Amino acid sequence: MKEMLVSVSEETTMGVKRLYQMQANGTLLFSEETTTLLFDNLYGFRHSLPDGLMRATDITIAGKIAVDCGHGDVGRGCAAALKAAGARVMVTEIDLICALQALMEGIPVLTQEDVVSEAGLFVITTENADIIMVHHMKQMKNAAIVCNIGHFDKEIDMLDLEAYPGIKRITIKPQTDPWVFPETRRGIIILAERLLMNLGCPTGHPSFVMSCSFANQDAALHLGKPGDKFTKLTPEQAAYISVPAEGP
Repeated sequence: MKEMLVSVSEETTMGVKRLYQMQANGTLLFSEETTTLLFDNLYGFRHSLPDGLMRATDITIAGKIAVDCGHGDVGRGCAAALKAAGARVMVTEIDLICALQALMEGIPVLTQEDVVSEAGLFVITTENADIIMVHHMKQMKNAAIVCNIGHFDKEIDMLDLEAYPGIKRITIKPQTDPWVFPETRRGIIILAERLLMNLGCPTGHPSFVMSCSFANQDAALHLGKPGDKFTKLTPEQAAYISVPAEGP
């Protein structure tokens, strides 16, 4: 079908990683664009994270200690939303550059062990595995919220949580489940089990953000919708930037 198509879009970060794998082994049939990182991951999650939290739990985000597990493109959008809502945001991160970016944004960078018993909200954005384990969840304060917005159940140790002796699951409503540990009688709230929380609890990203993400080279069509205008190069300016600068 490729000769008939103008473009093909992949709308998940994990899917984009799969495309990079295809590109590396020579099976990718199309060139890759970056708008999913610039729009979907940053602005989409900045909107849909607080939307999902409030629809699922009706919590007040302001004043809570919120942990952003991972500070990549998705994590930055989530951290921005939580900060704007008045949360005291902290970041856990393994990448030195991403950690430095968090520090430059005024966000403390700590380890899971530093914050696990103090925070009231954990948002996982890493797309890795085994980020929050059962021994972490046992240390959390009562009614701490754990939600994954990165890569389904790989990041939360749901298998061991379900198998924990004497654990009690209480379903408040679909995709909002407190789990109570028998020893402490403290319960943590898991949001959107088996799903990304911004998809399992609310309706996902706003349609305009998704349209921007899919647009790729047609971004000019979207810029005019909010009533804004962008500057165009003169022919002389366009010619100047297309010629390599002289000198060493």
